[in-house]
Amino acid sequence: MAKAFVLMSCKLGSEKSLISILKTIENVKEVHGTLGLYDIVAKLEADSQEKITQTITEKIRKVDNIRSTMTLTKVEGEELFKVDTEKLMGSILGKTNAQAYVVIHCDQAREDLVLRDLNKIPEVKEADVVYGNYDVVGKIEAENHKELEKIITKKIRNLDLVRTTMTLNIVQEQE
Repeated sequence: MAKAFVLMSCKLGSEKSLISILKTIENVKEVHGTLGLYDIVAKLEADSQEKITQTITEKIRKVDNIRSTMTLTKVEGEELFKVDTEKLMGSILGKTNAQAYVVIHCDQAREDLVLRDLNKIPEVKEADVVYGNYDVVGKIEAENHKELEKIITKKIRNLDLVRTTMTLNIVQEQE
C-alpha cells in the first residue's frame, strides 16, 4: 500500500473548512489541524503511488486557501514498524487527549534503527520512513499534553540516531 503525508500551510482562519473539504477527498485517510510550522497534516493511502500523486496534484493542491504543501512519501518495502493492538487501545478507548505528528531527521541510512527504537515507545502509534525533507514520520498519542511533551522531549529526541525533530501538535477543536 502506498502512503504519504501532506503538510499544508493555508490562509489564516480557513483551517476548519479546509479540514472538512480534505476529509471528502478519496485516498485521504486522516486530516488534522496542527500547531507548528504547518497548519494541516493529511495522511493519504492508496493502492499505488500514482493514485497518491494524482490525489495531491489534481485534488489537494487545487483546493482554495491552501497556500503550500510539502509531501513526505512513505518508502516502499518491508514494514519495519509493527503496530499491535495494545498500542491502539488507548485511542480506541478514548484515553488519548493529546496527539501529534513528529517528523524526524536521523543519521544517514539509519532510518530502520530509528523505527525499531520508536516501536519500543508505547505512545508512538505508527511510524514510517519517508522521502522528502525528513526521514521518519511518527504519530504520538498520550493522555494529556504534558505527557506528550515528555514523550517527545525525553524519549524521542533522546534516541541516539535522531538528529532533529519537528512536532505538529494536533488541534482537536478544528475537527
